[in-house]
Amino acid sequence: MTDGPRTSRKRSLAKTLTWRVTATFDTFLISLFITGSIAWASSIASIEVATKMFLYYGHERLWSRFGWGMD
Repeated sequence: MTDGPRTSRKRSLAKTLTWRVTATFDTFLISLFITGSIAWASSIASIEVATKMFLYYGHERLWSRFGWGMD
């Protein structure tokens, strides 16, 4: 733990949302390239966004408990 600056929950949520937009677009493009289908790419990206947003938020909150790398 650290006595230094803390990452707020709002900041973690904002970072989660902006990252998900970026990462989901990437997943959509890769899926489109592999499958050649907009429908399949959309389905894959939709499932991916739902699961990974929760995983990233939890990961971000866990990291906020430690001061490592926050000089």
